[in-house]
Amino acid sequence: MTTEVLVVGPETAARDAARLLAEHGYTALPVVDATGVLVGVVGETELLRDRLPEDPRSLVHGEPPQPRRAPADLVEQVMTKPWTVTPNTDLAEVSDLMLEHGVRSVPVVREDRLVGIVTRRDLLRSISRADWIVEAEIRHRLNVVGNAHRWSVEVTGGSVSIVDKMDNDVDRHVAEVLARSVAGVTDVHVAAPEGT
Repeated sequence: MTTEVLVVGPETAARDAARLLAEHGYTALPVVDATGVLVGVVGETELLRDRLPEDPRSLVHGEPPQPRRAPADLVEQVMTKPWTVTPNTDLAEVSDLMLEHGVRSVPVVREDRLVGIVTRRDLLRSISRADWIVEAEIRHRLNVVGNAHRWSVEVTGGSVSIVDKMDNDVDRHVAEVLARSVAGVTDVHVAAPEGT
């Protein structure tokens, strides 16, 4: 997740929120109150609604202008209730939530306070990590279970193969759990050394 999040307040002018989205290339902004509690999210769709003028060419032909609603002045008038996750939510759940509800970003909250945001781009970065980086992180985590030389680790296309030279069922299970928790891992196979 990204922890340095650009936010707006409910009283922020809708035009200012639109400017922030355009300047930073974001599609939505979390809305927080003065105490840091997440109260909503405002996106491109909400900020564009009723804001663009009618095509003036339609007036040339004598057509009467269509009545339009006045655009919202403040973020609180157009913000929506966000889908949220916690820092401990599994990435697969975050991805499913984004795909199911068609959102590009999900605020991360702890006790209703915004602590970060996860975007589709963050998810893409996590699944496209280089194999050598994934392997290094797995080796680092396996040091917790035992000497790093005890484990043979290979990563190819996100698929991990681990061999436990000590041939311990419990440690192999722990190694699998540790490996599966590394971003970029697509599959894990843990085995005893050949011939045992």
